[in-house]
Amino acid sequence: MTHALAISLGSKRIRVNAISLGLIETGDYDNLKAPDHFQHPAQRVGKPEDIVRACFYLTDPANDFVTGTNLVIDGGMTRKMIYAE
Repeated sequence: MTHALAISLGSKRIRVNAISLGLIETGDYDNLKAPDHFQHPAQRVGKPEDIVRACFYLTDPANDFVTGTNLVIDGGMTRKMIYAE
């Protein structure tokens, strides 16, 4: 849908992008255990601020060439595909 909308709305200078999240801790970050962090290639669990920075990037007018993309913010887990239990 992101790609189709980007194509359909591009002539109106409307950009369409998506963000796909991984594990983002919104509660007590300090309560996480070491395996929670170290299973991620980034060596930590995500924080809401990680998503906020991505939103700022995608909405910055200077980045108007970015459209039709899916920005995966998951600390590298979709590439790893192995989760600790």
